[in-house]
Formats: sequence, C-alpha cells, structure tokens
Amino acid sequence: MKLYSYFRSSASYRVRIGLALKGLDFDYVPVHLARNEHLGQLFSAVSAARLVPLLEDDGQLLTQSMAILEYLDEVHPEPSLLPGDAFARARIRALAQDVACEIHPLDNLRVLRYLVHDLKVSEDDKDRWYRHWCDAGLEVVEHRLAGSAATGRFCHGDTPTLADCVLVPQIHNAQRMACRLDHVPTVMRVFEACMALDAFAKTQPSACPDAA
Repeated sequence: MKLYSYFRSSASYRVRIGLALKGLDFDYVPVHLARNEHLGQLFSAVSAARLVPLLEDDGQLLTQSMAILEYLDEVHPEPSLLPGDAFARARIRALAQDVACEIHPLDNLRVLRYLVHDLKVSEDDKDRWYRHWCDAGLEVVEHRLAGSAATGRFCHGDTPTLADCVLVPQIHNAQRMACRLDHVPTVMRVFEACMALDAFAKTQPSACPDAA
C-alpha cells in the first residue's frame, strides 16, 4: 500500500491512525499542501480532486479519508473500527461525522486560504473563524460523549474506533491553533487515552517524515 499524505492534514492523520491500528504497512508519499505540491502535474495525474489522503492498494486508488477507513475495515476487519450492532455503528459514524462533516470542512487549508487571499480577511479574523467553528463543533462532541453510557475509555467503549481516528487529529489541529479546550473535558480525556497508544502517537504530525 502507498499513502499520499501531508503531515499537517488531519484527514491524512485519520488514515495513518487506521492503518496503524490494523498493523498495516504502507509507503509514505509526502504531498506538501503548503507548498502547493498537490496542484502539480504529478499528483494531479493520480488525484482528480488534488486532495490528500489518497491510498493506493493493489493498483486501486481510493480517496476521501472516511471512505478509505471504511474500506480498510472491510478488507482488514480486525480489529474493527466499526464494532457492535447497527445502533453502535451509527453512533460511531455520527461522532466521526460531527468532526469530519461539521468542523473540518469549514477549517481546512483551502477554505482558510480563500478567506485570506480572495475575501481579504485578516489573519486575526481568519484565526477567529477557525476557533469559532472548532470550539462550537467540539462542544457538540462533548455533549454526545458526556451524555452517553456507551462512551468508555474511548469514544465508544474501551477500544479505539472510527470516531477516535477522526477526533484525535482535530484536537491536534485545535491545539496548534490555540483553540480553547477547557470546555470539553470528556473529549480531552478520550484524546489522552488515544495518545497513550502507539497507533496514535507514532502517526501524529510531528512523527511524519515530511514534518522536518
């Protein structure tokens, strides 16, 4: 397997975590978004959307982190990222989508660049934008986690799931952007439990080969 990734891409980090949880080896191919390498001819030839992550497996190209993670779970079912009955899996997906669909699209790099370069928003206002949507979105996750008996050591029970793969990268970004996190104690408890595991710690942005 080959993973096209950028060390600061939270979507790429999700997939790195999933691969590590399943013990799958892969070749890391860096695509530096801040240097616009995703817009170059070489990457455009393999990715029409020119986005990371992109996973190449047995000659097939897969895009979109959530789809990649579910693909990995189907092809390599143990340990499962979506355990339990239909209700449990729906809860796990909902928690993941609270981040992947409600926070991340508003705060990703191309949106922030558009705010600054096209709409002429100041850097301070761009950061306020980022923090507002991150703070509000994580508060929703906090209510879901704190209010459910299904929450265990991790987002759902006592083993990491798809929800943890998505939550942890968002917290890393929130910390980098100096977002407030004191209002989400359950979220941070889960985050710390995840970061105690190699699958999360050894795939974090600072551990990536392109982080230098």
